[in-house]
Amino acid sequence: MPVNRNALIRYRTIDNCLRNRYKRWTLEDLIDACSDALYEFEGIDKGVSRRSVQADIEMMRSNKLGYEAPIIVVDRKYYTYADKNYSITNSPISQQDMQVLSEVSGLLKQFKGFNHFADLNEMVSKLEDKIYSQKTHCPPVVDFERNDNLKGLEYIEGIRKAIVAQKTLCVTYQSFKAREASTFCFSPYLLKEYRNRWFILGMRHGRGGHLLNLALDRIESIEEHEDVYRENTVIDLTTYYNDVIGVTKSLGQRDCEVVFWIDNANAPYIITKPLHHTQKFLMEENDGKVFSIKVILNYELERELLGFGSKIKILRPRILVKQIKQNLARALERYNHVEALANNVVEEK
Repeated sequence: MPVNRNALIRYRTIDNCLRNRYKRWTLEDLIDACSDALYEFEGIDKGVSRRSVQADIEMMRSNKLGYEAPIIVVDRKYYTYADKNYSITNSPISQQDMQVLSEVSGLLKQFKGFNHFADLNEMVSKLEDKIYSQKTHCPPVVDFERNDNLKGLEYIEGIRKAIVAQKTLCVTYQSFKAREASTFCFSPYLLKEYRNRWFILGMRHGRGGHLLNLALDRIESIEEHEDVYRENTVIDLTTYYNDVIGVTKSLGQRDCEVVFWIDNANAPYIITKPLHHTQKFLMEENDGKVFSIKVILNYELERELLGFGSKIKILRPRILVKQIKQNLARALERYNHVEALANNVVEEK
């Protein structure tokens, strides 16, 4: 089904363009974007005709595929969505989409069991479950972890393309600590997921350019820039996150051995789902077990350990023991404050 597949690529491309309201899209712009997408995904280099894109727009506007896209023309020249929140990805999956998904699922299943494609198993299960629920109109039988309100996911494909093509990005970004957003040039190297949040690792341009890890949900806008792309000559991307829990890491940081005790009731959870791939069992005590991991000390590690509450005790390094104790002391202080307020309310009554 090459024709259908090519049409779907064009629909997705037009949708991505019209969702980007930071640019005004002429018909020629949409033709160029569709031509680039077909070359990237299908190797088709003959481009797309004006008539094809016009027909695609009319098809998207219609109900034939269930889209009914509110595409309008502004100033008799620029195409956009009347509803800024609209996307064909929010529409019910069409019969054409279902057929393509079934083909993709069948292809991916052929690679299940191969060591090099072990990561595909979960993807295939998600896809098959989605196809099942759509075809049978029954609720899904597998409930995967997800965050439907997560911001920034719309940037993933654009960032991936920029990494592959080695294109510089102009990013407007505001961290949780910053009072206002800042705009800068950025050479992207790697997309990283951690606990349903997405991050992009790359090099910030300018004097003293340094590695930055940006959360996609803090990005306000992103687009390609003509500034020269800075190739990665600093780190090995395949191993960069091997010594860390989470994504917080700086160049030059060294890992250290973190030794912790955990009670017998919770030890099975640690054994069946290790905190880190370096985890080792060290010894058994009467009321618990002692393990070690070799990681960089960061915020995500502390949060992971604090999540076990009184069930865990950090034995070393001393700097981490001190940090955990301070966190627990502050938490206890807050609870004591809440308890004191509650007692005052009772006395006043």
